[in-house]
Amino acid sequence: MRTSIGTAAAVALAVGLVATACTDGVGGTTPPAGAPVALGNVKLVAYTSCDDMLEGLREATAKNVGPWGIGGGPIYTATGRQADSLATAEAKSVPSYSTTNVHEAGVDEPDLVKTDGKRIITYAQGVLRVVDAETKKVTGTLRLVPKEQGWAPGNLLVHGDRALVLFSGGGIIPLGAMAKRPAGPAGPQYTLVDLKEMKVLGSITTSGAHVDARMVGSTVRVVVRSQPEITLPEARPNEPEADLTKRNRDAVRAAPIDAWLPAYEVSGPDGKARKEKVPCERVSHPKEYTGTSMLTVHTIDLEAGLGAGEPISVAADGDTVYATPTSMYVASNPRWWFRRMFIDDTPVTDVAPDTAAPAPDTTGTTAPGAASATATPETAASGPAAPGAAPSSSAATVAPKDQPTTPPAEKVEPSNDPSMPSLLPEPTATVTVTATPVPSDTRTGTPTPTVTPSATVQQAPPEQTEVHRFDISGTGAPRYVASGVVPGRLLNQYSLSDYEGNLRVATTSSGDEGMTTDKSTSAVYVLNADTLAKVGQVTGLGNGERIYSVRFIGPVGYVVTFKQVDPLYTLDLRDPARPKVTGELKITGYSAYLHPAGDGRLIGIGQEASEKGRTLGTQVSLFDVSDPAKPARLAQYHQENSGSEAEWDPHAFLYWPATGQAVLPLSSWGERTDDYQTAALVLKVGDGAITKTGVITHPKPSAPSGFAPATPTIQRCLVIGDTLWTVSDTGLKASDATTLADRGWLPFAG
Repeated sequence: MRTSIGTAAAVALAVGLVATACTDGVGGTTPPAGAPVALGNVKLVAYTSCDDMLEGLREATAKNVGPWGIGGGPIYTATGRQADSLATAEAKSVPSYSTTNVHEAGVDEPDLVKTDGKRIITYAQGVLRVVDAETKKVTGTLRLVPKEQGWAPGNLLVHGDRALVLFSGGGIIPLGAMAKRPAGPAGPQYTLVDLKEMKVLGSITTSGAHVDARMVGSTVRVVVRSQPEITLPEARPNEPEADLTKRNRDAVRAAPIDAWLPAYEVSGPDGKARKEKVPCERVSHPKEYTGTSMLTVHTIDLEAGLGAGEPISVAADGDTVYATPTSMYVASNPRWWFRRMFIDDTPVTDVAPDTAAPAPDTTGTTAPGAASATATPETAASGPAAPGAAPSSSAATVAPKDQPTTPPAEKVEPSNDPSMPSLLPEPTATVTVTATPVPSDTRTGTPTPTVTPSATVQQAPPEQTEVHRFDISGTGAPRYVASGVVPGRLLNQYSLSDYEGNLRVATTSSGDEGMTTDKSTSAVYVLNADTLAKVGQVTGLGNGERIYSVRFIGPVGYVVTFKQVDPLYTLDLRDPARPKVTGELKITGYSAYLHPAGDGRLIGIGQEASEKGRTLGTQVSLFDVSDPAKPARLAQYHQENSGSEAEWDPHAFLYWPATGQAVLPLSSWGERTDDYQTAALVLKVGDGAITKTGVITHPKPSAPSGFAPATPTIQRCLVIGDTLWTVSDTGLKASDATTLADRGWLPFAG
């Protein structure tokens, strides 16, 4: 049996992550203790030819190959200003309506439902539907995948009468395509649809994993991460790891350039496809790179069609996308972020505080973008998938974790001194992984490796986040501008903010291979957006805790950290060189998402918790942040034994400023396993109070069937005029926005 690098990494994520810590390609040469963190030293370098590219990629990849594969595991992709769109040009004919809750105004994000005030476009169970908002009737349907693949999730981006349906999971077979084309890339698929004719105009299928996409105007930028397709030799019985590593590296050094060049396939309306690869001249790389992954940015103009833009690639890792109308940033998290292993027979699990059972002294964490509590006790155990990108192994890109810039104390006041040096992490014991197949982790489907400690002591790779910036100000292919690196790991895209020529980045450094411990601390770094070199920093936030939510609004930042109580920090970022903490509010529980509510107000969505950190149920808070030195909570709504998708996916949250209405999906449970309910919770957020207006539910299907049957769990809410619409897999419901009285139910027929 022969295994490709991509397959081996996907089958044994944790094995690859831990085993490569033992190879000579991970640690590299690190700066001496006490040396300042060198930011912005990930200089851009273009390949001069395919030969130059092949030589560089072979050597970089070979350094990161161990006995069980490459150094970086695959990325698991899982998540604003509410763009409260008021139709100005058509104000007389189109009522006011809400749009997708996005991070930056003017930059649309993929979601499962879109509206222009006249139509509601949604994808569910393999079918794209268009609903007339006024008549409340379905005016068009288009099945995009066979019924047996109806479980495949899809998101939408819409411009005018064109929709791009993004199937991020891979392996999607377009309806009828099996008889029309040979097998091609089995990765993510992006299908362009004419909404007037309800027909497919074509699709792009890529090799690799979908990262994310953003749309400005009619131009969509899709980010895909791929790994080299290299066949590695099969391990011989009792073969020493050193010998297997050498044979793997020999295989890498003999691989052709096509092994690295990202592949994709473009299909027309008839299903006929042409296979393409990104040419060498459209591939760049940072000065230092691992050679184990490639980021590709595809440009799709919904007005011009699929052939409008050529993709570009960068030899780098990435799992988080953030964009403004002119810049797109792709960031990679440290390899240590998500893994489960046993060291010295002691279980160590990186998980969230338990929502269904007491977890008073937990030190676990959830995956980036995930909240500690999910919709049900079962999903609380699984949660959204986590990134696992490997950082660069070179000393030029190594950024040691930051030491708090004030001495540890019972209460640590953060410092804004950017001149303090950062220290290397203390040496940790190298671990050896047994490659024997073991049962999968039931939460993730990932094989759980058997790990035994080794007496060897080796410097562990420090936690760091690499950031790559692309110029997307035009409509053609983006331009790769700069790369930089900061210590720690990101929570999600809200940890990034581009403002007046600077990029603000909030990260947590754990001090213990991605686990939240007493050594954990968080920081905000300010980088020059043009060079991604460091301008300033403020460190020492939430010592012994990790970041649960971040929000940047103009020159002010808000950071929530949590372990047992929730400190909400306010930051003054007016002077990029000397950012500083101006206020702190400590309350029980935490906010996993922060939403601006105008007039010095913030809405927090998260979990209430006991003084020992045990989560107790959904919490919605109204904060007064008008005085940055004295943040205060004005009101709180708490529902026991519940969770909301809005905690980890801001697209699920609706805030309508005109009426002060806040709507979010809510799942609640009791002591019995069958005591489980889902609904849309409707709240009225006043100046100093949060009151419950009511709940909206969807009818339960009579006889659910199939691999992943449709459920009545409400996932999205939107406002069109005086109607509140709620969306689930089973249908759309229209309710009076004031009284919540039923106005219509549109079931989704197969």
